[in-house]
Amino acid sequence: MTFPVERICVPDTNVLVAAYHHYYAPDICPGFWDSLLHHMVSGRLLIIDRVFEEIISPTALVEWTERATGHSYATTSTQPVVDAYRQLIDWVQDNPQFTPGARAHFARVADGWLAAYAMATGTVVVTNEVSAPQSQSSVKLPDLCRQFGVPCVNTFEMLRELGTRFEWQQTG
Repeated sequence: MTFPVERICVPDTNVLVAAYHHYYAPDICPGFWDSLLHHMVSGRLLIIDRVFEEIISPTALVEWTERATGHSYATTSTQPVVDAYRQLIDWVQDNPQFTPGARAHFARVADGWLAAYAMATGTVVVTNEVSAPQSQSSVKLPDLCRQFGVPCVNTFEMLRELGTRFEWQQTG
């Protein structure tokens, strides 16, 4: 999936946490974090308040996120976002496909707010979740986005669209 250059990306919590712990760990890929910071400063990447609230460890990731956003997160408390969230939560709660546990979990996490923010503002959701349209035990963010026409890409698609490229450099 591609999106126009002027589109803004809003990452899911799992994008930041998985990158930090695995394939873009700061000690082996500081360029990933530098690129995120660059795109945050340029306005192409935003972290919503609900995603920030889910980043509770490690401390270094919490601190990086605070520094990168300057303690200014995209708010989900605007009326258009709240209205969009109401549509999404109603759809999930009324959908017999999902178990009561899946509905309850969805109501507790940032996913619905992230999709609502993107729906209300025309931004692009970035997630590592994989579509599973038949899932009953969880509401997958790509499927929720598809249901409501919200653009959704994975981390690698976001990096390509933002024109991010990492170069190898020998250290030591």
